[in-house]
Amino acid sequence: MNATDRTPADLLSSALAADPGRPLVTFYDDATGERVELSVATFANWVAKTANLLQGELSVAPGDRVALLLPAHWQAAVWLLACSSVGAVADVGGEPAAADVVVSGPDSLDAARACTGERVALALRPLGGRFPEPPAGFVDYAVEVPGQGDRFVPFAPVDPEEPALVVAGREFSGAEVVERASAEAPSLDLTGPGSRLLSALPYDTWEGLSAGLYAPLATGGSVVLCRHLDRLGEESLARRIESERVTAVRR
Repeated sequence: MNATDRTPADLLSSALAADPGRPLVTFYDDATGERVELSVATFANWVAKTANLLQGELSVAPGDRVALLLPAHWQAAVWLLACSSVGAVADVGGEPAAADVVVSGPDSLDAARACTGERVALALRPLGGRFPEPPAGFVDYAVEVPGQGDRFVPFAPVDPEEPALVVAGREFSGAEVVERASAEAPSLDLTGPGSRLLSALPYDTWEGLSAGLYAPLATGGSVVLCRHLDRLGEESLARRIESERVTAVRR
């Protein structure tokens, strides 16, 4: 983390400059057997494409509210950083009717239809696959994002003191996200580069977001993000911890 890192997007830029090839997010879904590993460079590419989709195709501007109806998933992590890149407020589990844009997984499409603005649907299928048939009234993320640019430049500078994140009813500025994630990293046993945190916490609390994305990013570490970990036995979990070189666990 550099002294000039004031937003989560800044943290990602610094990580990309420091070591683009290292793992940043490794995702497991123990309901499907999926495993995806994203290096800093690959993750940043997804973020840039998603930010371009937000800014260019969905006309999202700084201060606009994006309701994220997504589980703890690598694509949810991408959307959190894309919102930060644009300067939009990522409202995790937020009310779609109060949002400018809603981003929904397959299990929350009915609730997402309350949004009168743009609606984006994520199939959350392995390898970022698309819906077999796009949901009516939604943009299919997997269809739209590949054609977006690999580099992102915001139309307006992002103010780190403006609201950036809402989770569990609490609002954080971009600077507060960075400061709090950095301050809490030692309590998560994140000691710097090489630290690797396995998190099975959901993304609907600050604790889940910090362990599952922000604190590893702030410290030069990485996260092994596990969905449906309760379906994995203790012996299999121990093997995963060993094979993934996990240094800390939160579940």
